[in-house]
Amino acid sequence: MKNRILQGVVPALIFVLVSMQVLAQGITTPRTASPAATVSQTIGISTVTVKYSRPSVKGREVWGALVPYGWNVQGFGAGREAPWRAGANENTVIEFSHPAKVEGQTVPAGSYGLFFVINKDNSGEVILSKDYRSWGSFWYDPKNDQLRSKIQVRATPHTELLTFDFINPTKTTAELVLNWEKKQFPVKIEFAVDDIVMANATEELKGTTGFTPQGYTSAANYALQNKVNLEKGLAWIDQAIAQNKTFATLNTKAGLLKLTGKTEEGDKIMKDAMAIATETDLNNYGYQLLNNGENDKAIEILTIVTERFPKSANAWDSLGEAYAIKGDKTNAVKNFKKSLSLNPPANVRANSEKYLKQFGAM
Repeated sequence: MKNRILQGVVPALIFVLVSMQVLAQGITTPRTASPAATVSQTIGISTVTVKYSRPSVKGREVWGALVPYGWNVQGFGAGREAPWRAGANENTVIEFSHPAKVEGQTVPAGSYGLFFVINKDNSGEVILSKDYRSWGSFWYDPKNDQLRSKIQVRATPHTELLTFDFINPTKTTAELVLNWEKKQFPVKIEFAVDDIVMANATEELKGTTGFTPQGYTSAANYALQNKVNLEKGLAWIDQAIAQNKTFATLNTKAGLLKLTGKTEEGDKIMKDAMAIATETDLNNYGYQLLNNGENDKAIEILTIVTERFPKSANAWDSLGEAYAIKGDKTNAVKNFKKSLSLNPPANVRANSEKYLKQFGAM
């Protein structure tokens, strides 16, 4: 009977002791060494976030000592050869909001443990592990690797606190770098931005964004400006036109038609657009053409503006600017002076006078 009682008491006592330990963990206090940090970068509409801890050099020998070269057996945990945790304390964790390419390899959206290996010759590896919740490298298991890729470690100015950063951003890429002591670990990250934007637009247009023509117009304009998914862009702009037939929506459709090789149909749509265009529509269209380097076409459109709105000082100023951009000083001066003769508002007057002074005509 006594043994049975002890058998029941011992597990209960262990439970109480464990519970007391949990309750006695204490409050959260600041980390004075290796403080936690987070860095994030948007690429297209996707985000990459790195959560890590920042050890300091503190005059210590880092490479080959504090951070051993190559793969190393940990003195605790699984006892396997493991890479460096790319920081201190918990795993360094990298999160991708969308599928990405890391050093050219496809990685699904999600969170990963981020590890590095450095060798004496500054060759190295970047490793992403699906086991991102572990503490450091102690429980590293290669079977959980999502990615391994060779990298080349670079020299960099002294960085006292380990720091992650993003450099060389483009529309679709950025380079994630770890800087510490005098070394930099680079990792190229890339997203299929156009595909992601178009897929996201499809989903957004199923919600309140799709209740107005602006949503469809902006989606179609993205297809036009980036020359992607043109047929889908046409379907979207047709929905916008059905809700609100304007110069802007017809202009977008004309542009998409021309990109798909339907030039004649696009020209016809553009004529319909011109017929209903306001002064602001035509002025903006003229500047759109100028920005595209189509100076003669811009002058043609802005001339039409002055013909339709001959008392508009802004119309003559815009035409003068188009001639100035083309390099036709004579016609530029003529139109700027015409603008000034119509008592323009302050901003228009300032623009005309600026160009006339540049041409020595004031």
